[in-house]
Amino acid sequence: MAKRLLVLLIALLPVLASGAPMGFDEARHLLNRTSFAGNVEDIEAFGKLTRAQAVDQLLGWTGGRVATPAPAWVNDFESPRKLRGASEEERKAFQRQQFEKGAELRRWWVTEMLTTQSPLTEKMVLFWHNHFVSSLQKVRSPVLMYRQNQLLRKHAFGYFGDMLHEVSKDPAMVVYLDGASNRKGQPNENFAREVMELFTLGEGNYGEQDIKEAARAFTGWSIDLESGEFLFRRPAHDDGVKTVLGRSGNFDGDAVLDILLAQPQTAELIVSKLWREFVSPQPDSAEVRRIARMFRDNRYNVKVALRALLTSDAFYAPQNRAALIKSPIDLIVGTLRQFRFETGEVTPFLLAARQLGQDVFAPPNVKGWPGGEAWINSASLLSRKQFLERLFRAQEMPQPLPAMAPNADGGARFARAVMDIHFDSERWLKQFKPGDAALMKVVLAAEPASTVATAAQGVERLRELVLDPSYQLK
Repeated sequence: MAKRLLVLLIALLPVLASGAPMGFDEARHLLNRTSFAGNVEDIEAFGKLTRAQAVDQLLGWTGGRVATPAPAWVNDFESPRKLRGASEEERKAFQRQQFEKGAELRRWWVTEMLTTQSPLTEKMVLFWHNHFVSSLQKVRSPVLMYRQNQLLRKHAFGYFGDMLHEVSKDPAMVVYLDGASNRKGQPNENFAREVMELFTLGEGNYGEQDIKEAARAFTGWSIDLESGEFLFRRPAHDDGVKTVLGRSGNFDGDAVLDILLAQPQTAELIVSKLWREFVSPQPDSAEVRRIARMFRDNRYNVKVALRALLTSDAFYAPQNRAALIKSPIDLIVGTLRQFRFETGEVTPFLLAARQLGQDVFAPPNVKGWPGGEAWINSASLLSRKQFLERLFRAQEMPQPLPAMAPNADGGARFARAVMDIHFDSERWLKQFKPGDAALMKVVLAAEPASTVATAAQGVERLRELVLDPSYQLK
């Protein structure tokens, strides 16, 4: 009897542990991954919760309204037809106007990242922006890119299937993947290929003939050039029988999307990408399949998948701590939020992110930013350290951040923005006692990589920590 009881208690240990408070280290890890960076008071508050309670609280804060006012022009779509017959000077003026709107759109989003009460929301919108990729460079309409951003916000924590159907008809996506040129008798395969390879199934789970047949189903999906809204051009649609992934019928685009959603590989692809975003670079295949089944069984509810990932033992496993490299946005926004920098206009930070390889609303190609180790090389690591060095010495050295031309957004505006950066180190460091080990735990996800023989205290010690290579990890 005693032996059986001991076996039962050992078996129940994981269950019992799951109901225990997280503690400081687990809370710090959770917030570091889900909210750019954790502040001391947040870490301590979350440390009193169980894993499930903490994740439920984070998910409960999502989906709120955007606090940053949208640019004034977001409802004023300008038809490209207005350029017909325009003079060269009028064309240049239009291009300058669109460029400035694009810059304002970027400033709007980064401002929201810096000030939001739900950083997990912004991280997920950025995640979907890098999954359903479109770029200002090709779409050339800040209005359409803003609308797409709102669509991703609407579905960021909802049902993936609903998001897939809406994004597939999103005008920015139609333009980006050449949907308007997909016509009966002359199908354009770009969208059909990418929706299978990148958005749902992943490579190796479809054939070239599936792409050709699916492209026929998406014929006629276009855009109204006057309103910028989605338009189905029925005369351009191929209403013949198609065969996609072994199923045949008079399919339209929505029917093909439903066929893709019915494949288990779709749920596994999304869960694998979420795993790489939040857990580690190498997904655990058994865990991915387990969570993917939950994901599908709950109609592709994103919150179900996220909750399963963020409460899993794998998420908190020692080998998965400090296993991810901060993206430029993670590094910049996380630093500004964690240390409570006072900033004016965000132009310098947008330019820093671009120089470090992450220009929001302009991923490099249809596959998006590759992330992971691609963020770091000898040049980018040096640039990251230079950025941090200048940031923490902003008042001492009031000059532009490294390798960024002030004239990119206007010299005077840029100079004023740099002068507005302020870090109240004395106030921030009051949270810690001299020599407090908690300082290093809050700032770094792992032990320092550099051994510095110094008795530095205060802001000098803080600078040493943020310049340590471990600061680049989360």
